[in-house]
Amino acid sequence: MSTKRREKALVKSIQAGLLRDPDRFKKSVWGSIKAFFTLHRIKLLRHEMHLFEGLRRDVWQFDEDQYQASFRTTGGQPPLKMMGDLGYSGSTFISTLDGHYVIKSLPRHFEYTFFESDLLEPYYDFMRHHPDSVLVWITDYILSPYTTLGTICGCTPAHHIIMENILCGKAEDPNGDKWETYDLKPINYFYPERDLFPEAMVSEDTLSRLADTFNDKLRLWRKDADKFLQTIEADTQFLQEANAVDYSLFLVRIPASSKPAVFGRKSPWREGIASADGKWKYRVVILDFFWAKHKLHAQALSGVVQTFNVVGQKGPMSITTTAEEYRGNFLKMVREMIEVH
Repeated sequence: MSTKRREKALVKSIQAGLLRDPDRFKKSVWGSIKAFFTLHRIKLLRHEMHLFEGLRRDVWQFDEDQYQASFRTTGGQPPLKMMGDLGYSGSTFISTLDGHYVIKSLPRHFEYTFFESDLLEPYYDFMRHHPDSVLVWITDYILSPYTTLGTICGCTPAHHIIMENILCGKAEDPNGDKWETYDLKPINYFYPERDLFPEAMVSEDTLSRLADTFNDKLRLWRKDADKFLQTIEADTQFLQEANAVDYSLFLVRIPASSKPAVFGRKSPWREGIASADGKWKYRVVILDFFWAKHKLHAQALSGVVQTFNVVGQKGPMSITTTAEEYRGNFLKMVREMIEVH
């Protein structure tokens, strides 16, 4: 099957999964047998549907009809489009046609098991009590209820998170080409995903997107800076308690004259905080907090890179550090970015 046909099958599986009622689904032996021999058009279901509905409705104040409309076919136009492989992890990214949401696959076992078993309920509780958190807003989670040849062979991912798109409104903005994006991590870390086997694992184009450098300052009024740091400290404390490392700060810098729309709760860092010099608006979100130190794969790879570090003298590494140390370096990075007015 060609790449385009595989992508089309995946998009249809995701769309069907987001519109299917999991309460009406019942596993069966015959269903398991049929599903096992499926390579690409696998069946997906929404996981913990009512939990995510509660977040969307009660915490983030999304209009549910509007949310569902983002995943429905209208006028014969498919509602989802492939964005390609944008990460070294092998994740695929899909956007809704209206640009409101992004779907990211979690192909690595240690990532989706950490999210399902360790992080999901604490995330739900934390977001309920911190509605203006800058942790990415995960609005749904879909997975395959069956084992399939497609997932065993690794050609079709079976676990996907749906996230709000921090770039929502860019396509409609006349100044959309002036938006700037930065994916930021503490720069003093050696990244084994990039430096151990770069040619074998990922393309040069993907490597260039692993981490950015923001050679400027977030110019904020004192009240905005204080509130921002309080939010970041609370969010990263939550991640530290979950034993998560390697997360990043995704910064969007928007021309001050732009007025992109947002949906649901008017959280400050979703709408865009005005810079103190009047030139920009800033949007911020914390992404990629699915690497937990206690998961087996992370522990095994930590051993590999620790050995490599002895030979290569590469310095501290994002996956061999502790969650506490990573948080400390992350907060240091954020504080050094801010210029208070």
